[in-house]
Amino acid sequence: MGVASNSKARWIAAGVAAVVLFSGGAAFGSVLPDPTRSDEYVALNEENTELDESLASMEEKYRGVRGKYAELLTDIQDRERAVDSERKEVEEREAAAASAQEKVKAAEAAVKKREDAASGAEAKQAANTVAEGTWTVGVDIEPGTYRTKENVGSSCYWGIYTTGTNGDDIQANDIPGGGRPMVTLVEGQDFTTRRCGAWQKQ
Repeated sequence: MGVASNSKARWIAAGVAAVVLFSGGAAFGSVLPDPTRSDEYVALNEENTELDESLASMEEKYRGVRGKYAELLTDIQDRERAVDSERKEVEEREAAAASAQEKVKAAEAAVKKREDAASGAEAKQAANTVAEGTWTVGVDIEPGTYRTKENVGSSCYWGIYTTGTNGDDIQANDIPGGGRPMVTLVEGQDFTTRRCGAWQKQ
């Protein structure tokens, strides 16, 4: 064969190869399935879609929960501030009540002091007061100068006797008939008073 024959043979061989390759590619393409059309792919795609929807729903619920949490937190903070305010008011009232109680105690103590002083004065006055009757000086009544608390009438009588003489030894006596008579008494004397009212030690 010549050069022309060899060249022609090569072109024929190339054409045959091209036909074979084309036919093989077509055949190969028709044999391989489309993966996006498989049941597994469809099932996985549906499952993925459901997961996306579930995730979106959960995110929406999460945002709702966060919103409610923020509202509850704000409400709690408001209530805590209100409780703090009420607690402060109660503490102020308790402090005021304690202060008032201290003032009441001080006033009661002052009143008791005055009452004790008055009672002491009254007791002292009662001890230094001589009523109607016969009294032994230094035993029944204290020595000292006594005067009637009120003006006496015409029937008033008083007498000073030596103690133990049963009224037989008169040291002094009088029927003043009016005014406020006064006597000085010492130990060793008996003092008798009738219808003169009370006598007060001076």
